[in-house]
Amino acid sequence: MWPKLKILILKRLRLRESWVIFFILGMIMMNYPFITIFNKPFQAFNIPVLFIYLQIGWLVSIFVIYLYTKAIELPEDKDDGGEDH
Repeated sequence: MWPKLKILILKRLRLRESWVIFFILGMIMMNYPFITIFNKPFQAFNIPVLFIYLQIGWLVSIFVIYLYTKAIELPEDKDDGGEDH
């Protein structure tokens, strides 16, 4: 099941719409409402919450780019519609 799910996710990432959605989501996450939500004097593990938020966002964006490169390397499916079974 996992290999099929992996292939399905990577095929979905080939779509141009998914690129646009992730780009817009990234832009929204790095703008006014979210930055002010995490820009508080509170600290977690003696690290400002805004810094943690930005670092996690950076790591997630790198992971998404990694998934896109894997999706591009995935070979194209060939339809064998004319083949008799």
